[in-house]
Amino acid sequence: MTTLRLILGDQLNPGHSWFATTAPDVVYVLMEIRQETDYVLHHAQKIIGIFAAMRDFASTLSEAGHRVVYLAIDTPGNLQSLRANLDMLVKEHGINRFEYQAPDEWRLDRQLADYLKQSALKGGMVDSEHFYTARNEAADIFAQRKQWLMEHFYRQMRSRHQVLMTGNKPLGGKWNFDQDNRKPWPGYPAEPTDRRPRHDHTALWQTIVDAGVGHFGNPSADRFTWPLNSAEALQQLDDFIRDGLPHFGDFQDALTYRAWRLFHSLLSFALNTKMLNPREVVQRAETAHLEGKVPLPAAEGFIRQILGWREYVRGVYWANMPDYVSHNFFGHDRPLPSWFWTGETRMRCLAHSINQSLEHAYAHHIQRLMVIGNFALLAGLDPVAVHRWYLGIYIDAFEWVELPNTLGMSQYADGGGLATKPYVSSAAYIDRMSDYCKGCAYDRSARSGERACPFNVLYWDFFERNRAVLETNHRLGMVYRQLGKFDEVARDAIHQRAALVRDGLEKL
Repeated sequence: MTTLRLILGDQLNPGHSWFATTAPDVVYVLMEIRQETDYVLHHAQKIIGIFAAMRDFASTLSEAGHRVVYLAIDTPGNLQSLRANLDMLVKEHGINRFEYQAPDEWRLDRQLADYLKQSALKGGMVDSEHFYTARNEAADIFAQRKQWLMEHFYRQMRSRHQVLMTGNKPLGGKWNFDQDNRKPWPGYPAEPTDRRPRHDHTALWQTIVDAGVGHFGNPSADRFTWPLNSAEALQQLDDFIRDGLPHFGDFQDALTYRAWRLFHSLLSFALNTKMLNPREVVQRAETAHLEGKVPLPAAEGFIRQILGWREYVRGVYWANMPDYVSHNFFGHDRPLPSWFWTGETRMRCLAHSINQSLEHAYAHHIQRLMVIGNFALLAGLDPVAVHRWYLGIYIDAFEWVELPNTLGMSQYADGGGLATKPYVSSAAYIDRMSDYCKGCAYDRSARSGERACPFNVLYWDFFERNRAVLETNHRLGMVYRQLGKFDEVARDAIHQRAALVRDGLEKL
């Protein structure tokens, strides 16, 4: 009996039990296929990064003695779809059994389950051996509770896995040091040197272009810095723990045009393709604190992103698919303005955040949530269009983690299923956390008139337009009390200017 084992492009885990032994009757297959490059328009670096890492992983498996079939994007006979290629390989290699690791995206999970069900093959799905939790674990935790809250989930994870704990109590006497982690960056300490190795993927990029794969953004193929494999990702982790993590807590929410990485780890691509195991990331961050090298607020804030938010969002995804993507609580339907693809807007915060995304296929969480996502929600952009843009542009974006973050956290399209309030702000927040507003074409303090910052105008109009569904939210009481102090003339001026802004998004 010959077994075919499928490895998807985000399943590059060298520590998986599949690879503990070699067997001549087991064939591993990796595929570069148009089915996966074309379901949304992807950033060039995302395509390069995944293909390059897949090729490196396949070579590593071959060198270890495993039988590997690799279908490159230009391989003759590559049928460019998962099912068609599987059928071809089953016939070609006399396959009797088919196995695959649990996909993290619902569409692939359904496709592979249906394929196995409809074929005559034995086999089944095995765990990816990556996450702390099972797909349905978050849903089970919240089964008897009225509302899902990440903080409750996070505390359970900390207690269960004894991370930053003293017995049954959190280290330092607090579960969450978020209040200590909201400082703007004054320009010092300096952004750490980017020590990631540079790869020349020019030939690979030409192959992708020649194959006709659609793309956008800067490919940076001749100086590519995203990791190829686990060894590079682990070195990147070590560099971050030493150089970035000590200051990560203070400045994790900071925004600046003077630096694009600041003290962020840039590990999400390696984590989401499973080159890195989240346990080793959490363990090294915790150890750095226990050894006195990293302040507790920094270690806790970083670990919360991995052990808490990342696992929690995955639970939200699997509990709500496939219908989650159809939510549109506010009925927003405006198309994305063209400057989402060019960065050519006079709003300095958006111009920098979008241009950085186009240049590096990366923006940190506050740029995604409180600049780009904030504007998209206030302007009434179609949440599915926003989701597809986020899924395509960011190198770490896979639907299980991106969709809840975009539709739920950023766009409030699920009506509060993930976030307890819409995460929107006026220019005041952006000015407080950044240096974006200085030198901007718009006035950060004005809320009416042609030079008024669009964030101010749209912010107050958003809450007025949605008063019927938001005014009873206990977290928004202060907003509506403040809105109630505006006289009728001020409200009319805001409403009229907001309508002009929304109708003229292309010209902002």
